[in-house]
Amino acid sequence: MDTERYRKGSHTVTDLKYHFVWKTKYSYGILKDDVALRLRDIIREVCAEKGMQVVKGNIRRNHIHTLISAPAYMSPAKVAQYLKGKSSYRLQREFPMLQKRYWGRHQWSRGYFCSTVGAVTEEQIKQYIANQAEEPGTFKVWDEPESPAEGERELESDSSE
Repeated sequence: MDTERYRKGSHTVTDLKYHFVWKTKYSYGILKDDVALRLRDIIREVCAEKGMQVVKGNIRRNHIHTLISAPAYMSPAKVAQYLKGKSSYRLQREFPMLQKRYWGRHQWSRGYFCSTVGAVTEEQIKQYIANQAEEPGTFKVWDEPESPAEGERELESDSSE
């Protein structure tokens, strides 16, 4: 087991990774040459400042793909806010031509895509939960009843009379 990939807190062990995609406003193809190289560095800087890590990334002319490992206390919305906000501010400060194109100081489109990434699939987790061994004194919290409850049978028979 690769223990270095996990983040450890005083009472927690987590491995939270998010795949983010966002694009430039109006899909302008501005992310090239020096701008793209600087954006890569800025994203790494922001991640380091906020306790996140870039696992993988790809900068295209008008959009970005990143795989980010983030601490448990940081929501995906907050991660996107930091990455998009700080990168836009720093790029426009360093590249005056971007200020002319994005005169409202909004370099990125309003939305973004985010998906969680895990080492196991949803189906594997469902099977793991379903196959937990029952020990004396334990109970299942989210068990689906195998047959209709007694109260439901009574209601059904009352309605048919």
